[in-house]
Amino acid sequence: MPRYTVHVRGEWLAVPCRDAQLTVGWLGREAVRRYVKNKPDNGGFASVDEVQFLVRRCKGLGLLDNEDPLEVALEDNEFVEVVIEGDAMSPDFIPSQPEGVYLYSKYREPEKYIALDGNSLTTEDLVSLGQGHYKIKLTPTAEKVVQKSREVIDSIVKEKTVVYGITTGFGKFARTVIPNNKLQELQVNLVRSHSSGVGKPLSPERCRMLLALRINVLAKGYSGISLETLKQVIEAFNASCLPYVPEKGTVGASGDLAPLSHLALGLIGEGKMWSPKSGWADAKYVLQAHGLKPIVLKPKEGLALINGTQMITSLGCEAVERASAIARQADIVAALTLEVLKGTTKAFDTDIHAVRPHRGQIEVAFRFRSLLDSDHHPSEIAESHRFCDRVQDAYTLRCCPQVHGVVNDTIAFVKNIIITELNSATDNPMVFARRGETISGGNFHGEYPAKALDYLAIGVHELAAISERRIERLCNPSLSELPAFLVAEGGLNSGFMIAHCTAAALVSENKALCHPSSVDSLSTSAATEDHVSMGGWAARKALRVVEHTEQVLAIELLAACQGIEFLRPLRTTTPLEKVYDLVRSVVRFGK
Repeated sequence: MPRYTVHVRGEWLAVPCRDAQLTVGWLGREAVRRYVKNKPDNGGFASVDEVQFLVRRCKGLGLLDNEDPLEVALEDNEFVEVVIEGDAMSPDFIPSQPEGVYLYSKYREPEKYIALDGNSLTTEDLVSLGQGHYKIKLTPTAEKVVQKSREVIDSIVKEKTVVYGITTGFGKFARTVIPNNKLQELQVNLVRSHSSGVGKPLSPERCRMLLALRINVLAKGYSGISLETLKQVIEAFNASCLPYVPEKGTVGASGDLAPLSHLALGLIGEGKMWSPKSGWADAKYVLQAHGLKPIVLKPKEGLALINGTQMITSLGCEAVERASAIARQADIVAALTLEVLKGTTKAFDTDIHAVRPHRGQIEVAFRFRSLLDSDHHPSEIAESHRFCDRVQDAYTLRCCPQVHGVVNDTIAFVKNIIITELNSATDNPMVFARRGETISGGNFHGEYPAKALDYLAIGVHELAAISERRIERLCNPSLSELPAFLVAEGGLNSGFMIAHCTAAALVSENKALCHPSSVDSLSTSAATEDHVSMGGWAARKALRVVEHTEQVLAIELLAACQGIEFLRPLRTTTPLEKVYDLVRSVVRFGK
């Protein structure tokens, strides 16, 4: 008998259908009837018949015709949403799809796999896993070490040894011994009680990164999870069944407890979960729709799923990868601006940078020489002012190797820490199968990635700060040979006047966001956890700073391309002309 999962006003209902000839309208009416029946006030309706509604698929949010037979319009086990006309959404309403649903409706299940062993994951791989390009499998070595680690836990339970988090409570309750017949309940209660985050849920891409990274850490074999349970987690990842994980709530020590608990909550069939097929729905329905069963937690497994720095590190991984990309792009954009402002290339001479040999500075200077006027890539714009009396340029042009350079070095430093963290065991207690024992420690403390990501934000912000000053030089006719605000008919058209204001606003926001979060600490868990990293906020604001920097540099790129129009018919170098052509393929000249 076909069955459909229907979303009505934030509630999920399983509606069986005995006759496939029944219509979409019948399904919507039946779902509303069941919704009203479960409400003490009948949902605020005098009768079900008076309710007017629309029905749409959760995947892609396509509207359905109420007259169509179900067998034609829907597949078995499909997820649909009933939208009641006149409803106003409450602030805590969870829509069936996250923001940017058009992106997720195009999701295609990947065919390729990445084999995880807990020791060799890269930032590039984790971002690709987040984007849904790969499924996950374990290496044979990882399977063996996971099994050996679990044997230690099974021995502890069998012998009734008192070990933190396995046969005792947590935090302040570490001295409370739990009887064996309550150990499974202990783990479930742990996950439920710690699922206390707030805020918007992580996007599917970020949740996928978080889940993939947790799998990688579990694969190291120091967490004590069973191979059976770990494979269930991998099956959920491969089906893109992603729990509802609020972005706020971690203090970044004792791990990212709140977000990782929400991650585990979905895996045990509770809370909300998202998949491309279902949108947001009750986790039990989403798992069932993909032929998966909720995980039944064994001793230690709840703790194994929620203890670690994976929220900080996965968001930090995205931040550092996006920072790497924007740092390379910043050199190209700045070189284009230098051409438009008729700057000199003398400041990028090899000998200048050889006597101050910072790696990033040398690299940026090399990029500028590769892009700007040379025997290999001559520039007509450069030739037009070759014999002018200008000796040197403003710092925002002349000092790009020094300013952009240290950003490159910062990114490299942070990336090294993040890669180490990707492949680190950050649980407590740790299970050492070789020694046949567990040891309590502090690897869950997020100070390393927290400090590094605060540093990343400070470094990357400088790309935006110097870019905004170059935008000012492009727009200000007293600092350039260009029309005011890069527009021919000034007054009738404001040109880039307010685009520059937007860049200034973003740079100002960045300055506040660059205040380090990791200098803060609040004692938690009745002073048991009395120093924390606040790394979750460090990661989230580093991402925000990177995003703002991307936007400021996009404004500079548009402004530089606009400026080139006023220098025509002169042409810049071949590489920079290709950049100009790429921009003009999507953005036309603003007259």
